[in-house]
Amino acid sequence: MALKLKINKGDTVEVIAGNDKGKKGVVMFVKNTPNKPLKIKIQGVKMMTHFDKEKGRHEAEGLIDYSNVKLVEKATKKAAKKAAKKTK
Repeated sequence: MALKLKINKGDTVEVIAGNDKGKKGVVMFVKNTPNKPLKIKIQGVKMMTHFDKEKGRHEAEGLIDYSNVKLVEKATKKAAKKAAKKTK
């Protein structure tokens, strides 16, 4: 059975708990694995630094628990294109 989530990719959310409280961003993806808590990645929030010998210093977004964010704005869905009728 699949979960029906309120927050999906492309939505704008605000962090309501943790060190990044008050920051807003766009959801990059939602990680939904069985028997584990829901996690989401938000653009520009919870920046983590990683050092690699080949690439050097690299910053990327970390995962935040689904319950620590609230929905600010839903992503707008593009209207499906309708096929034009062929005229003879």
